[in-house]
Amino acid sequence: MSVQYLTPKIIREICENNEIHPVKKFGQNFMVDSGQIQKIVKIANVKTDDQILEIGPGLGSLTIGLLETGAKVLAVEIDKKLANLLPQTIQNMGVDNSRLNILTKDALTLLKSDLAQYFDMTKPIKLVANLPYNVATPIIITLLERFENLEEFLVLVQAEVAERLVAEPGSKIYGIPSVKLAWFGKAKNAGIIPRSAFFPVPRVDSKLVNFKRTNLILKNEFRDKVFALINLGFSARRKTLKSLLVHDGNDSEKVTKILDSLQIDPMARAEVLNITQFIEIAERL
Repeated sequence: MSVQYLTPKIIREICENNEIHPVKKFGQNFMVDSGQIQKIVKIANVKTDDQILEIGPGLGSLTIGLLETGAKVLAVEIDKKLANLLPQTIQNMGVDNSRLNILTKDALTLLKSDLAQYFDMTKPIKLVANLPYNVATPIIITLLERFENLEEFLVLVQAEVAERLVAEPGSKIYGIPSVKLAWFGKAKNAGIIPRSAFFPVPRVDSKLVNFKRTNLILKNEFRDKVFALINLGFSARRKTLKSLLVHDGNDSEKVTKILDSLQIDPMARAEVLNITQFIEIAERL
């Protein structure tokens, strides 16, 4: 049997036969365009024997494309009904499901012990996923924090979220997600996926974000201090970083000296500072 991709007709039949109603809070918009799925797999450079983590596989649209490459896929699905259907759906589409494992769990609660059941944790893991729009950013940051061997990802997210993830200092949309992601590595835009590629058709546009980890040295304990500084800096965007630091209990003169030593304008707001500057301020504080 040749490999088939899920079409709108097939998805409607699966939903009707199993009384499935796409849940908005889980961001359940299923991909139905095989060309776009193959595009995602190609951009992600998925190869045979790669260890792929897929969050929110839904009915398995992208899962089919990932398994076609010969990669090993762990699909994490919070919806038990969809998770239970996935193995049979994959098999019905003519795809070998022996390299597929399914974990019914909230992605935000994933631990190393969960992944260690399915992956060799001494080797790289790649995240390739059509992420639920409302929790995409916390999922990305949480996974990067917890799994040092998660070295790259290609995720499909709401266009607005994608733009925030790749935003540069000085941009109006540059904020906490932009800076925190920069701690781990480099993110860039990787293309647009049209609304017509989904069922049901979403009301928002979607974009791909490609990421490669580069920060393999700095300790997690220090990261907590840097992230706390980032949170403080963007807690009131109109206030200067100096005023926020002083209000947080730091000595005004000390803060001024630190900023001067780093050639940072005391009147600068957090939105103009890059991750390196946040790190340097945290080191001196």
